[in-house]
Amino acid sequence: MNKFMLSVDEISTFVGKAAAWLIIILMLMVCTDVVRRYALNAPSAWIGELSVMAYGTLFMMCGAYTLAQNGHVRGDFLYGSMKPRTQATLDLILYITFFLPGITALVYAGYTYAGESWRIGEHTTLIANGPPLYPFKTIIPVAGAFVLLQGFVEILRCIVCLQTGEWPPRLKDAAEIDVIEQQLAASTHVDEEARQMGMKNAKAIDEAAHHRIGQTKEINHE
Repeated sequence: MNKFMLSVDEISTFVGKAAAWLIIILMLMVCTDVVRRYALNAPSAWIGELSVMAYGTLFMMCGAYTLAQNGHVRGDFLYGSMKPRTQATLDLILYITFFLPGITALVYAGYTYAGESWRIGEHTTLIANGPPLYPFKTIIPVAGAFVLLQGFVEILRCIVCLQTGEWPPRLKDAAEIDVIEQQLAASTHVDEEARQMGMKNAKAIDEAAHHRIGQTKEINHE
């Protein structure tokens, strides 16, 4: 069971990281549009339309990744103080009541919109001969399917937690402490002593945070 859940986490993480490269493309398009508009006085409507599509694609395709990383916003003030079984019960109710119907409707509606768009060869209407819309609309059911798959895994995690009293493991992306260590190790602007001191302080902060989390879990179990 854990192997299957972690495999789906890997798929969601891969899709999210692949979609993240759209940030580079989006930045290049925006910079090009600014130069054309203000330096050359030759704005491009195509770039504006494609920028919106790229941003929408990035937003949708990273949904499953965010869910896999447990990164969606929730009321942690109350949720974080609950015991794992209570958290799992609440999550399970919300997933079944709201998540599954909502994402299933998204996939179904997105499939309908995409199919109709491909059938008529739909293009944007804000400009003459605008960019095609059907590839972008195809992203809607595809992204929804990835989120739905990850959602099923989260439901399995809730069931396992209800049985064992502990949340099963999930695939973790690079932690902040890893990023800090990589940046300090590659930095040429600090000497070795300052680099080692920075890494030591970062690890101390990270260990203190994990210690507080462990104490909170022990209190919740009690």
